[in-house]
Amino acid sequence: MSSYYPQAERVEEPFQSGGVRGVLVHPEQPRGEGVVLTHGAGSNRDAPLLVSLAREFADSGYLVLRYDLPFRQARPKGSPFPAASAADREGVRAAVAELRRLAHGRIIAGGHSYGGRQTAMAAAETSGLADALLLFSYPLYPPGRPEKKRTDYFPAWKLPALFVHGTNDPFGSPEELREAIAAIPARTDVLVVEGAAHDLKRAAGLAVGILERLNALM
Repeated sequence: MSSYYPQAERVEEPFQSGGVRGVLVHPEQPRGEGVVLTHGAGSNRDAPLLVSLAREFADSGYLVLRYDLPFRQARPKGSPFPAASAADREGVRAAVAELRRLAHGRIIAGGHSYGGRQTAMAAAETSGLADALLLFSYPLYPPGRPEKKRTDYFPAWKLPALFVHGTNDPFGSPEELREAIAAIPARTDVLVVEGAAHDLKRAAGLAVGILERLNALM
């Protein structure tokens, strides 16, 4: 067993290294694999969805880093500026690199809404960024603007990905999402959460099912 897991139980600790700021969740029984999770445009690393999922993933043996994107490190409130999104993708790459120093098995890179989109775009730009992507409430288009689909980069997407999506999400329906991801030249799957809105509050408790679906893709 690797020496970076001295804990006898799941432990959460502040993490700051390599420009990455977040919380590291250590599993009681590590499997050597890791998950990085980041937040949406109006939130931060302490979003209830991220906190809940990080603990559930750790209980399944994964080392989890939930972290703030650079725009949230720069200011505690407010939405990201579109012109600075490239910096947020650098933040995604930095977070994955930091977790790779600690977990030497497979790495899953994930995020909610804006954070998931930037994670996917970083993966499309960077070959081998992670082993798989986990995307919660992917913002397929702005609410009420289905013609403005955020899919231009999908043909450059090479990593397997699991989308976790609510049936009441105004950023796109599960059916629209399935149609759009057909353009991705990698294995994909959609886990539908009945009755869930964009915040995916109903996704709590789904970590085991999420991991099963992800492992089937990798």
